[in-house]
This record gives sequence, structure tokens and C-alpha cells, in this order.
Amino acid sequence: MYDAIAVSDLHLGSANCQAKYLLHFLAGVRRGETPTRRLILNGDVFDSFDFRRLKGKHWKILSELRKIAGQTEVVWVTGNHDGPAEAVSHLLGVHCADEFVVESGGRKILFLHGHQFDEFISRYPLLTRLADRAYRLVQRLDRSHRLARLLKRSSKTFLRSVDKVRRGAVEYALDKGCDAVCCGHTHMPVQLPRAAVVGYHNSGCWTERPCHFLTVVGGVVSLVGYTEEPADEAGPGG
Repeated sequence: MYDAIAVSDLHLGSANCQAKYLLHFLAGVRRGETPTRRLILNGDVFDSFDFRRLKGKHWKILSELRKIAGQTEVVWVTGNHDGPAEAVSHLLGVHCADEFVVESGGRKILFLHGHQFDEFISRYPLLTRLADRAYRLVQRLDRSHRLARLLKRSSKTFLRSVDKVRRGAVEYALDKGCDAVCCGHTHMPVQLPRAAVVGYHNSGCWTERPCHFLTVVGGVVSLVGYTEEPADEAGPGG
């Protein structure tokens, strides 16, 4: 039994949401195949609050989350895309928060989305939107997502933002007396176990494959790739 499982950056409503895989994963959590005391949605559950963009599987994901919340604690940590999350959180039966601390194995593990440490999106909102649209277009053109991952890892601006999020989150967690911090936002899965100060982990996203999630048990945070193929379809989610 995990003390917590965390996913982030689902971006429901986006054409790039890997809904088929996410639905399969959440169904496994509900059935107890991945047993956990709590499920943490670490930001950007929605791509926007235009519910007209939600597809059939996206609505099924919301239904699955509501079912999980009926038997397990579900915490929605708000992200920069989530808007007025509090307004809809009660419909899912989940608790909404700006950050959340899990105590596990005598350690305190902080969960927050991480956008509050990303200066680029606040300084250059127009450029951020243009870059986001270009990234999504590349994902649609290359369904393997290899090109999108390559572009991210070759962008100095993107990598600087990733590093600022990491450094800001670690410093914030240290000030709060936590042993580790778990973020989303960057869509870059990372596991940097505690060295001298605070461990940093990032749960990646569910808009490109392989998708990732974090587990917490006995004070240990682990990054897990989700590569299981749902049996009903062979194509990417939608």
C-alpha cells in the first residue's frame, strides 16, 4: 500500500491528453491494482475551463476520479491552467489546495505544482502561449513524441526554466522543513533523491508518452513510467 500516488499535468480538454492511458491507469487505482492511501493531482488537471473541449474519454476520467474519491482521499493541488479549481472540486468530491504535505516514514514530502517558481510564464505570457502551441503541434505531427522530447531537451530557455522551478521548489521546501518536494508543471519527469538538502521529484505529464507518476511509501519517493497498453485500442489517447 502506497502512502500516496501523484500524477500531474493531465490537461483534460487538450488534444494531446493521453486519455486512453490515463483512464486505464485510474481504473487500476480504483480497483486496487495500485493500492494507495491517497491520490494527489499535482496541478493542471484541466487544460482550460472550456468544458466544450472535453472529449468522451475526458468525461470518463472525471467520472473515474469521482469514483476514486468515494473510497480514497483525493487531493487536487492547483496549477496555472486550473483556474477556479475550487468551483468544480466539490463536483468531483476532492479536496483542493495550493500545496499539500504527506508524512511518510518519518519524512515530510511537499507537493506543489511548481508554476509559482517559473518566472518566464509571468514575464512573457504571449511568448509562452506561442511556444506552447508550437510544442503541441509538434506532438500532433509526431505521435511517437520523440521530436517533442528532443526539442524540449535542446531548448536552453526551457531548460533554464526547468532548473529555476527545481531550485525554487527545493528552497521553498527547505524553508518549510520538508525532506523532499514533488512538482509538475515542466512536463519533465525527474528524480533527484535527497543529497545534502532536499530531494526533488517531478511527475512529468500525461500529454506525451511515456506517461509518468510518483509513488510515496516509507518516506521514499519513486518515479514510475506508465507503459501499460490498454487492451481496447491500439492508438494514442484522445
